[in-house]
Amino acid sequence: MTVGGALVVYAFVVGFAGPAWIRRADWPLRAPRLGAAAVVAAAWSVPVALVLAGVTVFLPTSGLTIDVGQLVGACLVRLRAAYGTPAGAGVVTAGQVLTVGLLLRGAWTGARFVHRRQTERRRHRLLVRWAGAHVPELRAVVLEQPGAAAFAVGGAQHTVVVTRGAVDLLSGAELSAVLAHEHAHLAARHHRWLTAAAVVAQALPLVPLLRDAPALVGGLLEMDADELAATHHEPRVIARALVAVAASTPRSGGATGGVADGDGRRAARSSGAGSGGAEALARVQRLLRPPAGLPAGSRALARAAITAFTVAPLLLAAAPMVYALA
Repeated sequence: MTVGGALVVYAFVVGFAGPAWIRRADWPLRAPRLGAAAVVAAAWSVPVALVLAGVTVFLPTSGLTIDVGQLVGACLVRLRAAYGTPAGAGVVTAGQVLTVGLLLRGAWTGARFVHRRQTERRRHRLLVRWAGAHVPELRAVVLEQPGAAAFAVGGAQHTVVVTRGAVDLLSGAELSAVLAHEHAHLAARHHRWLTAAAVVAQALPLVPLLRDAPALVGGLLEMDADELAATHHEPRVIARALVAVAASTPRSGGATGGVADGDGRRAARSSGAGSGGAEALARVQRLLRPPAGLPAGSRALARAAITAFTVAPLLLAAAPMVYALA
């Protein structure tokens, strides 16, 4: 099998089998931050592998050298030999289309994402300025809206937003726990993980792992924020707040926790009807019956898996060069 073929197989296996593997594994639920990192690393490795697969068709990695002239010569030799037959010409053309197409798609998606993020941030600033009031004792902005919700808005001017409905609905201890959950999102910079998941999902939405990455990462980061908040607040209090908000907004899908992604949408919903309600139920059960934490050895293996996803496409692409130098 060629290097390009191996990279395509890697991308196919990770991209299509990844969601089932993640949902069957229990360790991401026991270490949600590591689980979120693994999802992001695996998802991003798929387009990287596909780009490298296209590059290796016309770039002979076994001939890589610091001499630019020799490298260009090797590429020309490879292309001349490939275009000598119809099959070779088709393979090279497919590789070029794959590489250029993915790079253009990534650049277009990234530019659109940045534009939407800037637009949504301006909208958030206007919303906070005209419809909200900063309450120092809460370390949050209170929006005069009847629905119960709370979320964190990441970015340079990050803030926690809570509605008047949530303030009136929750007890003092419950409100403090919810706000601690939101501040945990900001302290752990969860919005960056959500942004990475959202960008790769928009780049290749047909690949299951990439399409599901925002939901998978969002759910795990909600659990991570629950854990961080539970270090200073009683887990049962956080669970009561989740149930109270879910029961108060059965149709609107309100959330007692979340962090806005780069598009400004609340990407990590914590409660509400439909899928949000199922996620809230899972979080409540986890708060009331916390799973055993991962031992040090398992955490080391998880970090090794994250590293493997990060470097695997590069190692596969560079394998011929390493073999030639050996």
